[in-house]
Amino acid sequence: MKFVIFLIAMTASAAGFAAAKMPPGHPPVNADGSKAPPPSAQKATVIDVINVAQYTYLEVEQEQQSLWIAGPSVEVRKGDVVRFDGGVAMKDFHSKTLDRTFPSIVFVNRVVVGEK
Repeated sequence: MKFVIFLIAMTASAAGFAAAKMPPGHPPVNADGSKAPPPSAQKATVIDVINVAQYTYLEVEQEQQSLWIAGPSVEVRKGDVVRFDGGVAMKDFHSKTLDRTFPSIVFVNRVVVGEK
């Protein structure tokens, strides 16, 4: 019986670890298989865009506050409205590619460009 409980605990731990450690650039997996962000996605207006090889850095305005996000490459322009998931926030992130430190940035799985 203890062995069964041990196997269940290990399986649950492995599943949680695998979900948290997706490789860079891996598309997020929605339960319904859709490409649109989930209903809980945040919405913002693009202020600035910086494109690098595999990522797009966006400064966005949300509720009259500026926020930097980064996600997989996407074609976007200043003034576009975007939706994105919650992501993972990092403080004092230094981008070697840009040789720039962002005081705060959120790494998101996906950015979807919408209409104004």
